[in-house]
Amino acid sequence: MTRPGGAGRGPRWPVLIAVGTLVSGVLGNLASNLLSELAASVLGPASIALAVSGAAGFVVFEMRRRRAVRETGPEPTDVVTAPVTDVPTLPYPAGFTGRDEHVQTVLGLLAHEHAVAVLGRRAVGTSACAVQVANLCRDDYPDGQYHLDLRRGGRPRTARQALTALAGVLGTAPPASGRPDALAAAAAALRRRLDGRKILLVLDNVDSPEQVRPLLPPTARTCRLLFAGGPALSGLSGVVAHWIAEPGPDEAVELFAAAGSAAPAARARRADPRTDPAVRDIVDLCGRQPRTIRALGYRTAQHGWRHSDVLDALRRAVHTPPHQRVAVSPAAQLVTERDIAYRALTREARRLYRLMSLTPAPVDRPTITALAARHPDRVTALLDQLAAAAFVVGAPGDRYEIRPLLAANARLHLRAAEPSRTRVAAQARLTRHLARRAERHAANLAVLGSPPDREWSLPLDDDPYGWFDLHQELLLAVVRVPAGAAETLPRRVRRWWFRLAVALCGWLAHVERLDEWEQVCRTVLATPTADDRPEIAGWAHNELGVLRRRRHDPQGAAAALTLAVAERGRRGTAQARMNLGLALLDLGQLDDAVEHLELSRRHRSSADRAGHALTDLGLGAAQLARGELDTAHHHLVRAANTFRSVGDARGYAAALTNLVLVHATLGEHLDAAQAWRAALREYESVNDPTSRAAALLNAGATLLTSAPGQARAAYELLAESRRLREAGRPTPGLARTLLYLGDAADSLGDRAEARRHWVDAASVAEEVHDEPVLAAADTRLDDSDAVRDASDAVPGDSDAVFGDT
Repeated sequence: MTRPGGAGRGPRWPVLIAVGTLVSGVLGNLASNLLSELAASVLGPASIALAVSGAAGFVVFEMRRRRAVRETGPEPTDVVTAPVTDVPTLPYPAGFTGRDEHVQTVLGLLAHEHAVAVLGRRAVGTSACAVQVANLCRDDYPDGQYHLDLRRGGRPRTARQALTALAGVLGTAPPASGRPDALAAAAAALRRRLDGRKILLVLDNVDSPEQVRPLLPPTARTCRLLFAGGPALSGLSGVVAHWIAEPGPDEAVELFAAAGSAAPAARARRADPRTDPAVRDIVDLCGRQPRTIRALGYRTAQHGWRHSDVLDALRRAVHTPPHQRVAVSPAAQLVTERDIAYRALTREARRLYRLMSLTPAPVDRPTITALAARHPDRVTALLDQLAAAAFVVGAPGDRYEIRPLLAANARLHLRAAEPSRTRVAAQARLTRHLARRAERHAANLAVLGSPPDREWSLPLDDDPYGWFDLHQELLLAVVRVPAGAAETLPRRVRRWWFRLAVALCGWLAHVERLDEWEQVCRTVLATPTADDRPEIAGWAHNELGVLRRRRHDPQGAAAALTLAVAERGRRGTAQARMNLGLALLDLGQLDDAVEHLELSRRHRSSADRAGHALTDLGLGAAQLARGELDTAHHHLVRAANTFRSVGDARGYAAALTNLVLVHATLGEHLDAAQAWRAALREYESVNDPTSRAAALLNAGATLLTSAPGQARAAYELLAESRRLREAGRPTPGLARTLLYLGDAADSLGDRAEARRHWVDAASVAEEVHDEPVLAAADTRLDDSDAVRDASDAVPGDSDAVFGDT
């Protein structure tokens, strides 16, 4: 069936192809004519000139290269000298130095065991050690010593190739194929030929057990097998393994000096590397890799470089922040080029190794995944590869870190292989990941309260204290950037870095690590962001103000918080004003304190119920200090109701603690007793020793004033409060606790104990400058008849209000 109007009409595509061919042919001819004219007039002479200049440049380059080779000669970086022929005869070591203890150990093993393996990470010196052992025991094997490199030419040999090479030397039949039965037959023929003969076979650079498995077990008589390879050989059955690590500092310095002595004499007199302390630091920055040390020692002596200059160049490449550019010195370039263990890794493994040098402490798998921007399964495989090659090691908490000896080496590779923008991007990914996790865990700190004295039963990732404890070294290292680096943090990193600092300060405040908390705040103030954005500087000053108030420095707190109020925006001013009001309350400036607290409540958002509750709590404490009991009662009740509705048990207990004083002063002793009992019940679920001590003090003081017959119960409450407070530094709360503890002892008839507590109260009050308590303690000591009158004149502890950090 044909379409309407399409009867008798054929397909159109042959016509389109014909037209297209015709048009393309015409255009092609026109283009070829234009190019031929252009080549004849311009490109012909230009091509000839380019060819002549290129040939001349190549000749000059080749002449300079050959002259440099004639002048300098080859660098002695080979582990062993190559045999003259292809016959696998035993070579001699090239400048073998040190490792005497390992050599003697392997010699002892070889005397009793039929198969011995010298194992270590690649390029650590296993080949040199094995060859040295074989040369020292040449006389023990008069029938022959044979050396076979299973990685000749950089490509691992198969088991069939290894058996074929040995069969050609010993005159046996090589394996017919790579099948297991053919390999077993060839290995059996080798055993029959070796049986009863004193022959040493040294199989060097063994990368996998499959290369040598057909030779195991060896002949049970006088033949010996000596392997040199990587950690993969540790699982071979019937092979005794001996592990060697990087050379020690003294052996590494000796390698450096020996390589330098083989270089042509420099123009200037050079210092002896063995006595120069800079050389020890140089070999450590090289990771004590033997090949790298020998090459750098040779080049240093050849060019007459000063050891201090080489050390400075390496340190600049290692310690310069990742986002800053620095010229790569020839010494640093030589170190990275001669690291054959690094180059043996896959491309992705090398990248992960370089990026992990940005983490100054152990990191877990999720953090490594974020740093590398790869799938978690792929990261796991790469970590296994790096761990098998001894580049990284495990740490508690399923974390990994670069081996400390290789940390500087990894930074050199990062500087050489990753451009600045790539380093900054990785640094931003790391900081963003840590900031998000820290913020999530810091949000749970207010719910859980202070850190417990017992071990947590929660999973590690669900326990904010456990997570912060595990990663504290990493978090502090990322936030506390090196001196001078804070001023040049990349803009891409600054935002997440500041958010991480905020979350970290929240944890440091909860665990009372005040010195580190202050250091983080001052680091934030040193950044250019704090100069550009006043709200960030205001946050830091607010943190410092709360910190100084915790250190019982109200003057310093008020000064810092005044700066915070001036620098923060309207939203941040509410919190800063509340903290400033509390600091002024500590100073006794009650009117100014109430003014700032009222402004704080006015600036807060209506949705910030927890912030309003904190402000009401502060206003209640201020009004209580001014003697306005009804107003204080109103604010404290409203704060308690709000805290209870939002589920803040700590704030609810603090409001109840202050309500105890209001009710006691008003003579409402029953309400006061209900308030302190409820407060103590709340503190059973909130691990906050400081606030609980305040509640116990107020409860004990209330019992003494309202129910003298319950002096024993009051004494026990006050003794518990003293126990909680004595763990820290002296505070006004401790002075008042000791004062009332003396009153309780006096009520119980123990005047000697009462006097001892009053003396302690006077001493602490004098130290913390609490004049009312000092005067009351002196009065009690001077005139025991006025004890009750002085007790009524001293207020209880209302220091249960906490600023927001």
